[in-house]
Parts: sequence; structure tokens; C-alpha cells
Amino acid sequence: MSTISAIPELAAVEAGTAGIRLPPGDTAALTPRVRALLDTPPLRRLARISQLGLVALVYPGAVHTRLEHSLGVYRLALEFLRRLYRDERFAAAVSPDDAGAFVAAALLHDVGHWAYCHPLEDMGLPELPRHESLLEGILSAGAIGEILREQWRVSPERVARLVAGTATDRAGRILQSLLSGPIDVDKMDYLARDSLHAGVPYGRHFDRDRLLASLCLDEAGEAVAITAKGRTAAELMVFARYVMFSEVYWHHTVRSATAMLQRAVWLVRPAIEPAMLTRHDDQSFAAWLLEATAGSAAEPLAAGLFGPVRKLCKRAGSFDASEHPDVHAALAGRPYPEMAAISDRLAGALSSRLGRPVDPATLIIDAPPVEREVEFRLQVRMSANGDGWRTLAELSPVVRSLAHEQFDSLVKRVRVFAAARDAEAIAACPDLPEFLLAASAA
Repeated sequence: MSTISAIPELAAVEAGTAGIRLPPGDTAALTPRVRALLDTPPLRRLARISQLGLVALVYPGAVHTRLEHSLGVYRLALEFLRRLYRDERFAAAVSPDDAGAFVAAALLHDVGHWAYCHPLEDMGLPELPRHESLLEGILSAGAIGEILREQWRVSPERVARLVAGTATDRAGRILQSLLSGPIDVDKMDYLARDSLHAGVPYGRHFDRDRLLASLCLDEAGEAVAITAKGRTAAELMVFARYVMFSEVYWHHTVRSATAMLQRAVWLVRPAIEPAMLTRHDDQSFAAWLLEATAGSAAEPLAAGLFGPVRKLCKRAGSFDASEHPDVHAALAGRPYPEMAAISDRLAGALSSRLGRPVDPATLIIDAPPVEREVEFRLQVRMSANGDGWRTLAELSPVVRSLAHEQFDSLVKRVRVFAAARDAEAIAACPDLPEFLLAASAA
């Protein structure tokens, strides 16, 4: 029996077995054990959690779900395996059982996600657990754990370690690099899928087929790499990610909504029970937040996001590392409790400057979070016999300028948002940079 035929999902792809159709016209092969996972409550909940959350307030087509994305990642995982099993070193290191755990991990990698978790995780609050920390418990218990053990013949703990990136054996190190790395199944799906549903071209303009065809193992044989033929496709993927951050994920109106959500949650944080998070989907979380903020200073924030009328805070200032390096350096990466205190001090200073009160609940400084983007590290095999390894950054000035900046200095700006009644007056205040610096230093 060949390695591919020993993995039911790969065998289904080779046989052309019918599956689930995914935009923009791909098919995710189905097997009985994949169907069993798809019918569990944690996977069904992902069908009620949007992939991009608040981005839909700006791009109304971006309402695709975490389940659709998970199926896309699963489909790409099979494409990665089909290519990499042609590599003798990969085939020798990764058994069919290892590959089965990887396929399951690709499908299940988001089951720990809760509604709007990425922007809320950026706050770093103890009340808001990292979704990765919830994964092992979800996989080990209930229907998913039973299906993994009995139908997949894999350990839930093995699947969780691949997703978390904590596997220490050689096969595990290889496979987790395919789930989270410079060229991985997650990024390759979400860039194209988010771009498609947002109605923008930026995330779809890299040569996915060329990139897949160039996959190999790195010089040490412990992580994914590419051959020289995939260099341009990899550069285009880096650029696609940069533009998607610039035009979609960190669009200034998306960031206004994000800042409002974070501030509303900050103001009602004593009401948060961590265990409730994985029970919520988008709709139930919004209902909870509207109820929790009713009658409080945070009510206008929650109502502006999730009420019957969209009412977002307006941009009153924007500061990148090029034109305002002092402001950017003073505020980027500050813990959220400090940012909340700085916003309060800024509201007080602006109230005095403008001669009228500025509501501290709706005067919000949005700055790059503590966690920065992961630097792009990828080896390129320069010759077919395995000689002459270089990094993509060494070969590409595009990657050096984009990836090494990590998008945090120029795309991820420091912005000041305020209620519409205050934003125009604050924007016209010439002392705003000095007020920001003073508030950050107090």
C-alpha cells in the first residue's frame, strides 16, 4: 500500500470522491471520519463565528465563517501532503499516522476560537484566555476526543500539540511548520479567502499552484522550505499579506470598531466569565455585551457596534513611525491597562484645551498591540541536489523591507478615535502629538 492510499483523505482526493464545495470553486474531500468531526458541536459553532468579525462593518461581503476557513485549511493540508510526499526525506520522517494527525489538526485548528477573539486577545487581559490554551481541553473531551481516538486512531493531545506548535519529535516539528510558518496552510487559505469575500484583489494575487509545486524540506529536514522556482510566488505572498493588513485588517474604520469593542469589554470586564467565551457565537456574544453595557459608560460603544444603527467613533489623529516616530515609539506595544489610563489622561487634557468635556469612554487611543508580527523566515533551495541554501530575505529586497518591518511601524499606526461630536475639534488641535506624549509619560 502506498503512503497516500494509507491516508483516507488523500486517497479520496486521488479517487475524485465527492466533497464539500467551497468558494471560489474548490472541493474539500469528505471521508466518514471527516464527516464525523464536522457534525460535532465545536465545529458547528464555527459555522456561527465569522472569520473576520468587525471587518464586515466596512466590507459587507466579509461574513464568511471560521468553518469555511477551516475546511479550506483542511483542503490545502491535503495539497501540501500530496506535494511533500514526493520528497524522500519527508516520506521517511512522516508516517501515515503522523499525516493523519496533521490532517485532523488542519480541520480542527480553530475550534478554540471564540467570537471576536483576536482583537480581544490583543488586550492581554487575564479574563480573556488565549484560544490556543482552550484547544487541548476541547479536543480531549466529548465527541471530538472520542472520534479522534476511535476513528482517526490519533491522540487528541498529539493534534493539540501540532496546532500549538509544541511538538518536539522530528515529524511533529515538520508538520507544525506546515500549520504555522512563513508558508503555511492557514495563511495560504485566509489571505485568498478573506480577499475574495471582502471584494478586494490583494490577497489572491500570488501564484498558489507555483508555491505548492515548490514545497520541500529545509536544509536540516525539520521544517517546510521552497525551491528557487517558488521564490517569486513567495514574494508575492508576503506582499499580499502586507496589502491585506494595510487595506483590510488594519483599515482605519475597522480599527475604530476594534478600539470600540476593546474599550467596551475593558469597561465591563468584571462581568466576564472565561468559561462563557467558548459557548458564545457572534450573535450571542453581541447580545451579552449589549446587556452587560446597558446603562453604563460603555453602552454607546456596544450599541454603535451591535445596535440597530451603526455609529462608529471617528478618526481624530493618525501617527506612523515615519512621520511621528516619537509618538509611535511611546505608545506602540504598551499593555492595554496602560493604554486605557493614557486615553483617560488625554481626554482630560483635551477637555481643558477645547473648553468642553471630552467623554473618556469614547476617546480611545488605538496602538499596535504587545505581540508583533512574526518575522518571515523561509529557506530557499537553490539547486536540485540540495546544495546552496539561502533565506528568502537574503534573496529578496521586497521581503527585507516588508517582512522585517513586520507591518508594525507603518501599517499599524497609532490612531486616536473619538465620538463624532469631538473628533473634528480634536483633529484640528495642533497640540495633539504633544498631548499624546505627555499622557504617555505621566
